[in-house]
Amino acid sequence: MATTSIHSISATQVRALSYITNNKKTMNGSLIDSYMCSKNADEAAKDFERVQQQIGSGRSKVLAQHIIMSFKPQEITPQKALELGQALCDRFLKEQYQYVIAVHTDKKHIHCHIVFNNTNFENGKTFETLENKGRNNQSWKKLRNISDDICKENELSVIVDPEQNKGKSWWEWDKNRQGISWKSKLKYELDDCVMNSDNFDDFLQKVRLKNIQVVYNPEHKIDLKFRMGGQEKWSRARTLGWYYETPQIKKRIEQYKIFRTGEYGRRQRTKIIDTSTEKMQANKGLELWANIQNMKEASRVINILTQLGVSSSEQIEEKSILEFAERMNLIKQLNEIQGKIDSVSQTISNVRMYKKYKPIYDEYKKTRNDKSRKKYAEKYAADIEKYKSASSYLKEQYPSGKVPSEEKLTALRKELSERRSELNEKFKIVCQQIKDLDYARQTIEDYLKNEEQTQNRKKGELT
Repeated sequence: MATTSIHSISATQVRALSYITNNKKTMNGSLIDSYMCSKNADEAAKDFERVQQQIGSGRSKVLAQHIIMSFKPQEITPQKALELGQALCDRFLKEQYQYVIAVHTDKKHIHCHIVFNNTNFENGKTFETLENKGRNNQSWKKLRNISDDICKENELSVIVDPEQNKGKSWWEWDKNRQGISWKSKLKYELDDCVMNSDNFDDFLQKVRLKNIQVVYNPEHKIDLKFRMGGQEKWSRARTLGWYYETPQIKKRIEQYKIFRTGEYGRRQRTKIIDTSTEKMQANKGLELWANIQNMKEASRVINILTQLGVSSSEQIEEKSILEFAERMNLIKQLNEIQGKIDSVSQTISNVRMYKKYKPIYDEYKKTRNDKSRKKYAEKYAADIEKYKSASSYLKEQYPSGKVPSEEKLTALRKELSERRSELNEKFKIVCQQIKDLDYARQTIEDYLKNEEQTQNRKKGELT
């Protein structure tokens, strides 16, 4: 079984190409291929641009199109996925568009990314001009039908009634089938982007590559919101939880980057004074004062390291690695607890809804007269639907029918919130220790460098 989605790229096509050709996601680049262009992201983008400039009409703002073909877990091998993705390109693009295709194996479900030039290299016309003539001839329908045909030919399962599931990845479709909320699905994808982004702009780009719309306006009070393909309403970052607000996302990106690269981020400025400047050399009294201040600062840093149990420069790095690992462990725990809090909150909301609208639904069920029943249903349609929705949710979460009371759920949420607060305090302490270790390392480096420059200058003066 494969599901497909397609969306346009109007800027930075090289980023999209770089994302899909990531060696870590494509088994060291062995699952990448291309047609009429380079496999290298930068070179492929230039190849696209040449066709756009030399052959294209130049009217369209769209630079490229991005197709995602997702397969059911354990139903296909990466090599077979690449083969089927190429077959999809052959039938859908008809050898008229440049494209780069890459199979990603970094998720439970294997999925194929295809980025193709929006400009047809045979006639210079755009993809949307040639493929989307009229409202009833959407390209996604044609893409889905071709994908289904290929799956059937290769004895892969096909989603029943795909009309209701257009534009969904396999993961999203499967979660929909299980009845998991939009909020949970969205958080899953956003967490994945956070863990693999280099900065906030990179995060926004990766979110869009997942076919998730995002609006970021730092000047507005509601500065960040998201909407997945098929989701009716926008989800504000604030409603997803504090961990998904802009400041926290930026901090989390930096933290995961530290864990991946071992780099703290930007270099901290130390209080060590450079005594090699002309100003210092021209005033011996000023230079003496600076040397005393530097020794004081170095002594203060040594005291900090002593408190942290560090007695040598080598131990600074060892301690830092341990603190980085602890911070990542705390982040994981915080994410897990936040997920539990959100889940309990959702259950509480459904319990309250169930209790509120159950009398209305019971009254509806008691009504025997068809005419009265219909009239009652029309009058309380919204309330009845809310009851059914809450009932369905609770049955799914608690198949045994033993739903905890609202009091117990509220107590559990309070307990989880207190645990989250405790972990937050630990998290702050660990972050401060990492910052202190990084500052100490830089201070020692600056102090020793300054001393070396001073000694070299004195030697030069003697000669």
